[in-house]
Amino acid sequence: MATYAVGDLQGCLKPLQCLLERVAFDPAQDQLWLVGDLVNRGPQSLETLRFLYGMRDALTCVLGNHDLHLLAVAHNIERLKKGDTLREILDAPDAADLLDWLRRQKLLHYDAERDTALVHAGIPPQWTLHKALRRAAEVEEALRDDARLPLFLDGMYGNEPVKWDKNLHGVARLRVITNYFTRMRFCKADGTLDLSSKEGVGSAPAGYAPWFSYKQRKTRNHRIIFGHWAALEGQCSEPKVLALDTGCVWGGQMTLVNIDSGEQQRCDCKEQA
Repeated sequence: MATYAVGDLQGCLKPLQCLLERVAFDPAQDQLWLVGDLVNRGPQSLETLRFLYGMRDALTCVLGNHDLHLLAVAHNIERLKKGDTLREILDAPDAADLLDWLRRQKLLHYDAERDTALVHAGIPPQWTLHKALRRAAEVEEALRDDARLPLFLDGMYGNEPVKWDKNLHGVARLRVITNYFTRMRFCKADGTLDLSSKEGVGSAPAGYAPWFSYKQRKTRNHRIIFGHWAALEGQCSEPKVLALDTGCVWGGQMTLVNIDSGEQQRCDCKEQA
């Protein structure tokens, strides 16, 4: 039995299948961790979601910003954007089952035996892992509650508040939590977010740095696996932080790692197009 983690799929099914075949992945025995952004931008968003749903018992999945966008569009809260590849999912006869499964996934997963956390974008430096799990649970509860789901999806868009405050409540509280886990790249040591800069480490605005780079970060003793930040090209200076988004949907590669051995496999997505 082996456990693997794979970077952002974004509707790129063939590279995923290539990697799983390469490691002889067996869903009856092995486990696959997904860092989120399962769909959108790539050519096979519907097929990817169906493939994952078919092997859902072998998956551990956290949600990314594109996954949440799909849920918002499906609930008629947000419109499709130019470049979205989500229409086939919305029109599919099995859309209800796929979307219901999606909204029941986590924002943050922690494997205590491995002391390893899985998240789409990151964990802000001012939160301990315990606090991060509690904050993630707040959003997860809203996603799974039929009455609260539309209210959350309607209010999740926006860049403010830019910083966590324990006195926040309602949609504003859920929005900043969601932005930390699904959109964050650069922040200040106190968790103040900059959500406009999307390039590599060197593009940090004055006073900001990558979330994982702070020496006072309260999760430094835990291993963290994340995606979201394709511009890093899988490079991260922190020894216990593993960046898995290597830009497959942008013509780069898809990366899969054996969580226990550290062995990595990469598939050139251009060859699988």
